[in-house]
Amino acid sequence: MAQQRKIPLRMCSGCMEHKPKKEMIRVVRTPEGEIKVDFTSKCSGRGVYICPRAECLRLARKARRFERALSCQIPDEVYLRLEAELQNAEQ
Repeated sequence: MAQQRKIPLRMCSGCMEHKPKKEMIRVVRTPEGEIKVDFTSKCSGRGVYICPRAECLRLARKARRFERALSCQIPDEVYLRLEAELQNAEQ
């Protein structure tokens, strides 16, 4: 019998639901301290995941979950870039 591969799940910082990692967007704090959106999920550093929905981003920003998860301040440019990426994904 062939064993089924386990699908890696990650928790969304907005809606707090567990979803497959491939469906999520990763925001990473690199070892140099730079905050960026990681579409490949291969950048080294501390990561936090979010659903590709504007509502989840709004909830995560309001509750300051990125700041807590990444242990640093998140510049407005990161939120603006995420919003733009989410709008592109929804179209």
